[in-house]
Amino acid sequence: MHVPDGFINAPTSVATGVVAAGAVAVSLRGARRELDERTAPLAGLVAAFIFAVQMLNFPVAAGTSGHLLGGALAAILVGPYTGVLCISVVLLMQGILFADGGLTALGVNITDMAVVTVIVAYAVFRGLVKVLPRTRRSITAASFVASLLSVPAAALAFTFLYWIGGTTDVAIGKVAGAMVGVHVLIGIGEAAITALTVGAVIAVRPDLVHGAHDLRAPLKLRVGGELVDAPAPEAPVAARTSHRKVWLAGLAASVVLAGFVSFYASADPDGLEKVAADHGIDRKAKEHAVSDSPLADYGVKDVDDARLSGGLAGVIGVGLTVVAGSAVFWAVRRRRAGDTSPSSTAVEKL
Repeated sequence: MHVPDGFINAPTSVATGVVAAGAVAVSLRGARRELDERTAPLAGLVAAFIFAVQMLNFPVAAGTSGHLLGGALAAILVGPYTGVLCISVVLLMQGILFADGGLTALGVNITDMAVVTVIVAYAVFRGLVKVLPRTRRSITAASFVASLLSVPAAALAFTFLYWIGGTTDVAIGKVAGAMVGVHVLIGIGEAAITALTVGAVIAVRPDLVHGAHDLRAPLKLRVGGELVDAPAPEAPVAARTSHRKVWLAGLAASVVLAGFVSFYASADPDGLEKVAADHGIDRKAKEHAVSDSPLADYGVKDVDDARLSGGLAGVIGVGLTVVAGSAVFWAVRRRRAGDTSPSSTAVEKL
């Protein structure tokens, strides 16, 4: 789904760049309400984990593969605003360091892979959570459905953008059918990965999952023969597994996936690449601006062994993404702390 340079014309690329910049600006403000001292480190880890899993292309049809988009997973784990930022950080790192996704198409990719997937997934997820029983299984099931639907939604969004600003003359109806068809299959893989990950985190620390807030039913007290909600505690009861252990386990999993498991990923073109090749969309594709990057195509320059080169690139990518993501989210959290400081509160009262 990473759109390269040349697929979309300049006016549409500029317009989607403005949309993406606006979405990131809104998300930076909204993320202040979602991040605290526990979830800010988790958000950086989520970005690194999505980077790692996106290296694991899985086969979905003859000659076609797919990989996680991650919008649903990020939104459910750390919140929709923070989720948009997570995917944006991943796309920025991929475009600048690994020549994956065009730089002129960065606005297209953020709009499609971050904004559309998060909005669709989180809307579906919240709708399902409201009607399903308040259980961990319900959260996991809602995660599966939400992520499944978010992928073909992103495929439709790309088709719409290509209809507006595509650089080749193709039958858009055929493109839409091909894109949605293959991305429904990719969505099944995305849904499985998302549900397994959300379920695993809920099993050890449900309080760290933004989408699992509904599991915290208010304590009921009997007063005068009637049940009333007890006042919410000032701080949650400590969980059996510390958030530091969760963070370290997640980082270790990301390193293993990107550094070792990625070597066995499918080498077939992903859904967009296959559709682009079949329908002539790739005729106007341009060479990436940083195609000579030392990490281009997820390999380390001058390292001849393919397994070692890809593994090193994956580990470096995870490390750089977790550092960049954590820096962004800690800065957002500090801004939130500054906005709610006693001095600012006193000024507001005056």
